[in-house]
Amino acid sequence: MWEPNGNGLSPEGTGHYCSGGVDHMAVEKPNEPVKVAEKEKKVPKKTIKKVQSDFDVKRKAVKLVVAHLRKKLPEIEFIGMDHITSWIVDIEKLLNKQEFNMIEYIEMRHNLNDVIERTIDEEMRFKLRDSWYSLGKALDKKVKQK
Repeated sequence: MWEPNGNGLSPEGTGHYCSGGVDHMAVEKPNEPVKVAEKEKKVPKKTIKKVQSDFDVKRKAVKLVVAHLRKKLPEIEFIGMDHITSWIVDIEKLLNKQEFNMIEYIEMRHNLNDVIERTIDEEMRFKLRDSWYSLGKALDKKVKQK
């Protein structure tokens, strides 16, 4: 590439004057490769946040309650454990559905209450009652307004 001369004129004599000694009108010279513009600066793309509905928030909260309920279950068998595990399987099937039907979730909460009543172990019943209460709170959740 050529260097501008002191008077700011291009060597071809086009008379183009440039302040700062840089010729902004690039002239293609024979036997010189054409310079491609320098790599564009990569601008970080803004992450697009998914707009959550009330149902998305509720579904996520119910999943969290079910996860905590699984952790509360002891390793050893107790009377009524089969009812709890079958309830967990049913609620997970419901969570995997695409649509969110509030009536089905309320029905599952009633079913959990029935499971609690069938549980003989008093300590486990208290843990299940806490999960039942948390499930009700999860179903009342709404999207935070900004």
